Amino acid sequence: MDLVDGVRKGSVRALAKLITLVENEQPGAIEAMESIYPHTGNAYIIGITGPPGAGKSTLTDKITKELRRENYTVGIIAIDPTSPFTGGALLGDRVRMQGVSNDEDVFIRSMATRGTLGGLSRATADTSKILDAYGKDYVIIETVGVGQDEVDIIRTADVSILVVIPGSGDDIQAIKAGIMEIGDIFVVNKSDREGADRLVTEIKMMLDLSSAPRDWTPAIVKTIATEDKGVETLVEKIKEHREYLMESGTLALRRKERIRSEITKIVENEIFRYFDGLIAENRDIYDQRLEDIVGKKEDPYLLAKQAVEIIAKKISKKAGEYKGRG
Repeated sequence: MDLVDGVRKGSVRALAKLITLVENEQPGAIEAMESIYPHTGNAYIIGITGPPGAGKSTLTDKITKELRRENYTVGIIAIDPTSPFTGGALLGDRVRMQGVSNDEDVFIRSMATRGTLGGLSRATADTSKILDAYGKDYVIIETVGVGQDEVDIIRTADVSILVVIPGSGDDIQAIKAGIMEIGDIFVVNKSDREGADRLVTEIKMMLDLSSAPRDWTPAIVKTIATEDKGVETLVEKIKEHREYLMESGTLALRRKERIRSEITKIVENEIFRYFDGLIAENRDIYDQRLEDIVGKKEDPYLLAKQAVEIIAKKISKKAGEYKGRG
């Protein structure tokens, strides 16, 4: 709770320590988030995604600079690939954000995916809340860039920006299927390359062919992030999208869906934690049953069913206790 108070008072050290506490799921993390939650909801969350090599980190750096020119404070969550040796982030994104790394009103946190599918670690949503409660006006989440299935960002961000580049073979391959439908704004970065105009045309055609209902027509912005070209226009489009969300009431709906998704993830996480504890308490029995499954004396489906039944009884008991308190 001292860390929570420190965050509310603007302590950078408390901010870093609290994020670490939550990311590592240390004792007190859940209680800390319970205390933080009432102070959230003010920051606008920008999600930046796209294939590896599209220039997401450089673009994040330039967007942050543009926001800082207008005196907005910014928090950056840079999702990096997980180190196979330490489990930590490789910090590659941070290297490309030297332009804002020394700004006192910009806080950068690199986080590892830790094997999580969808491009985000499980602690990303909690970290964005902590930065929100800390008082950041904007929180930018830059995903790791895992490819066509990277759609988790839409469940975390208020605006999803999909960054693509021309001249990478089958240009449209990067924006197929589900990932195509998450973009509120499309950025064709490195637009000085040959094929940039063709890629813009292809995106427009795919948007026209999309069957998904849209009240907002996604903007397409050409940028050369390394030269600061097109970044000012991109920030304008981000603000236009925010105005649209607020005026149409869509922002409240998106955040409600985000909460719904977060509750599901929290429940899943708690179930996994309980299951891990169950295994730890019955290690010998579990190992023997694994041997039986390997030897075809048992099947994994029965073991999984029995584990679910045990967890369900535990949940039912807890629910009864809560009802009794009410």
